[in-house]
Amino acid sequence: MGWITLNRPEVLNAYNAEMCAELVDAFRKYQRDDGMRALVLTGAGRAFCAGGDVRSAKEAEEGATRQLGHGMVMREGMHAVNRALYALDKPVIALVNGPAVAGGLVLALLCDFRIAARSARLGDTSGRVGLLPDEGGAWVFPRVMGVDAALRMTLLNEVYGAARARELGLVTEVVADDDLHRRGAELAEELARRAPLAVRLAKRMVRRAQSLTFDQALGDAEFAVDIVNDSQDVQEGVRAFVEKRRPSFGGR
Repeated sequence: MGWITLNRPEVLNAYNAEMCAELVDAFRKYQRDDGMRALVLTGAGRAFCAGGDVRSAKEAEEGATRQLGHGMVMREGMHAVNRALYALDKPVIALVNGPAVAGGLVLALLCDFRIAARSARLGDTSGRVGLLPDEGGAWVFPRVMGVDAALRMTLLNEVYGAARARELGLVTEVVADDDLHRRGAELAEELARRAPLAVRLAKRMVRRAQSLTFDQALGDAEFAVDIVNDSQDVQEGVRAFVEKRRPSFGGR
């Protein structure tokens, strides 16, 4: 189990170029490490992530001087982060400990599970300064909450408390603030005990199935079972079931 903590609390963990590069590197290391079976992502201080740091002079200057510079800064920054996160085939849990807005909300929604503290607030504030849901929100928001709700949140720059966010599908689970890290660790440990091959392939299948026909999804399943069904993990799982004990999966 691994933990990533966004650590710019003085700006509510708003991202800049350095943070983006570090996140991409961290996600890729997690993907390559077979011994790490679950990842928890959270923020330091009183926020999860407030989106982009609009006060960052470096990115603003770079965007103004390069050809198609603003788009290039986005592509090399938060777009790279979100592509790396979305590409992960291992579980990721977001612990939303405070505001998760604009790009910070996109970051949370690209995780597989979002556990929110009761005091957390989630929404899209990008339009308050005339910006767009350009970190991936235009794609993610309607898929999570429906087109009309996503448009309302984005166009009116709405921010919701944790309970309302759960009703809208933005949050998986709401817990007391003091229980947030304990619950995150508990879920991560439970996921880490599962059969790694099955977990990774199941996540891939579910993600891919969103853009496949039913027959295409069943074709995916046929290839996947050829990998999993003869694995040592399945043999161990069957033995453990017969012996009435918890299985110990090795990912082979």
